Amino acid sequence: MKVVAIVQTRMGSTRLPGKVLKDLDGKSVLARVVERLRRARLVNDVVIATTDRPADDIIVQECRRLSTSVSRGDEENVLDRYYRAAQLFKADVVVRVTSDCPLIDPEITDKTTAAFLEAKPDYASNVRERTYPRGLDAEVFTFDTLARTWRVATKPYERVHVTPYIYEHPQEFRVLSVTGDKDYSSHRWTVDTPEDLEFIRAVYARLKDKPAFLWTDVLQVLEREPELIEINRSIEQKALHEC
Repeated sequence: MKVVAIVQTRMGSTRLPGKVLKDLDGKSVLARVVERLRRARLVNDVVIATTDRPADDIIVQECRRLSTSVSRGDEENVLDRYYRAAQLFKADVVVRVTSDCPLIDPEITDKTTAAFLEAKPDYASNVRERTYPRGLDAEVFTFDTLARTWRVATKPYERVHVTPYIYEHPQEFRVLSVTGDKDYSSHRWTVDTPEDLEFIRAVYARLKDKPAFLWTDVLQVLEREPELIEINRSIEQKALHEC
């Protein structure tokens, strides 16, 4: 069974354009996502799913530099991008990750994937019942689930955000939530604004001597320097229906 992590990315971002190629301690944000996903034991391949717009040619160049597989497709129809990337790279199981998560944790990604492989639902994630910080998100589903969703999802937000049709139709899909022992969901570890990037850069600066750091190391940094949390505390997450 081939498990493929598919990372959606593009240069066009309303709140922080070009964020995926912003510098993060000497490498791009995208490079940090890829290198951390490659440490996940249960992930067999990492694929970047970007758009076919000329503005995203630079992402393809970065993928070549990183020796990372890439697939291109429609900018707004991200569900179609995932479907075609999964087809192209013969994924049996897809791990959905977004490119604005440079603190994505290989152990939590593996935990979510392992729960999926053991329970064999149609969809598993650590985001529907959120206990982990925002930015460690992983959604896992079979290619068959992806194909069914691709065929029947019609609302714009369902195709932009890939998975809403699945978890909003529990009568059609078996859904599993993966949670932690404590609730850290108030933490924001994703990159969508300049403040978010400032926060992530501060974390990386403090962990540069430990390149294989885990999410628990980040928590320790924040316990020592709780003022870092204030950098992006005021940022509100965009609503699901904001396409």
